[in-house]
Amino acid sequence: MAEVRLAELVAALSLGVDLGFGQPMEHVLRESMIALRLADRIGLEDAERSTVYYTGLLVGVGCHADAHEQAKWFGDDIALKSTKYDHDFRSVRAAAAMMSLVGSGNPPLHRFRVGLEFAISGRHDLNGMVARHAAVASALAERLGLPAAVQEAVGASYEQWDGKGWPVGLAGDRIPVAARLVQFAEFIEVAHRLGGNDEALALAEKRSGLQFDPALSAALRADPDGILGELDSAHTWSAVIDAEPALRVTLRGDSFDRALRAVADFVDLKSPYLLGHARGVAELAGAAGEQLGLTGTEQVSLRRAGTIPRAWAARRL
Repeated sequence: MAEVRLAELVAALSLGVDLGFGQPMEHVLRESMIALRLADRIGLEDAERSTVYYTGLLVGVGCHADAHEQAKWFGDDIALKSTKYDHDFRSVRAAAAMMSLVGSGNPPLHRFRVGLEFAISGRHDLNGMVARHAAVASALAERLGLPAAVQEAVGASYEQWDGKGWPVGLAGDRIPVAARLVQFAEFIEVAHRLGGNDEALALAEKRSGLQFDPALSAALRADPDGILGELDSAHTWSAVIDAEPALRVTLRGDSFDRALRAVADFVDLKSPYLLGHARGVAELAGAAGEQLGLTGTEQVSLRRAGTIPRAWAARRL
């Protein structure tokens, strides 16, 4: 009977999240390793570390759910999302970087028209966008059978220590510790990759008490080499899969099919024209197998084969 570890399925999906944010492959995997190392430093138990693990792999997965709307206003939705790591979220520079992309990729006259439409109604489209991202990620965690703690942490992964985050403005210890760890690790991974320990430590210090939990910034300062070391030289995929704590969920039979459908449905959100596409491909493939006289087991495999290409298209989000 075919089986796969849930960690492998979610880690594969994370590779698509990397590309969707304009980051190199395994950005999310490296981020997850940083978060787990920090979890060890602050003394989290296995159950809490498991929440950190799956929150790390799923953070950001909801950000492509309205890619169609992002592309409508900003031309290249990946270019838009890649600016996430360049400036403080609520800074003037962040707003200016976003506005500079309005209508990009179009001739000047059309870009002017898009800019005018955005000024009139575009901001309404953007209202609640982060809340939708959080809700989609939380819903995917639920469909994958992950615990309520993971669903809550994923839904709070855009909150900030100072209460100026999204979607509800949680502050301080009211933000789940897994959400605090993963958001911190996400930004630190980018800073470390671009500028080494010095850049990572500078970012941690600059945003300590604002975006980041000060205790996490202090933990990083206490042992930067232990937390950030060997991220580039390690075989990141194997290291992350082997690091899965506590749950170690194995999918087989119906649970495997449900997880595949959940990921495929999620990937189809990339465009409104693809909603339900993966399910349709799978059913057509299965029906063709039945007409050809394949066995029940062969038909199941064929339906899964029809689902998997769409699911793994997440790598190209």
